[in-house]
Amino acid sequence: MKLNERSVAHYATCDSPADHAGFLRQRVERHHHHGHHATSYQRRWFVLKGNLLFYFEERDSREPLGLVVLEGCTVELCEAAEEFAFAIRFDDAGAKACVLVADGQAAMEAWVKALSRASFDYMRLVVRELEKQLEEACKSLAACRKSPRRSGSGRKRHLSNPALGPVQEKPAALENGYCTWGSGGEPATPRCAEPASPAPSLPLPESPVSPETACFSKLHNWYGQEIALLRREWLQRQHRGHL
Repeated sequence: MKLNERSVAHYATCDSPADHAGFLRQRVERHHHHGHHATSYQRRWFVLKGNLLFYFEERDSREPLGLVVLEGCTVELCEAAEEFAFAIRFDDAGAKACVLVADGQAAMEAWVKALSRASFDYMRLVVRELEKQLEEACKSLAACRKSPRRSGSGRKRHLSNPALGPVQEKPAALENGYCTWGSGGEPATPRCAEPASPAPSLPLPESPVSPETACFSKLHNWYGQEIALLRREWLQRQHRGHL
């Protein structure tokens, strides 16, 4: 891959924000004529922009010494003479790994995380996953819109006496009444909601949820009578206890 040096150098030093930056020590191997090689670590200022990792001699240097293109590679921890070392290894068998050393554990983890997410291959995977999640969310939303709303199901215990057996809930048209308010701020005579179709004339016991007490006002009066009766009995027992 050919890169325009002038354009790359401008991109490395322009005001565009960096994804990550900091000092790292770069392993450098020098080969001598007699077959011996020496390994040293040089401290460099590294700047990550997109999938390009630039390194400078100093932090305020105006031109980079070089760059690493983070495509077709993996970032992993490695064993080295220096602590907190990690390596950028390329898929090409002939490519040499780039070994870097951070100043501490936190810095090493931050660099490994940033470099692992810098390639376009990683971005493509992220985009595919987001597209998949968006598609599933759209399908779920469409299914929710198509499915009819279900009213509360199940059976309901008798309200005045829980010991009695459960009774079947009536449709909302029979169970919920409404009242209108007069101009003076006082509630007018409540009106009961009429059933959509005539109910069969079957003998039903007097119950808070029967058609005879479908109106809210009748339900209120029905429970009020029972509470008033219980209160009178309690007062009578209290009166006898003081005698």
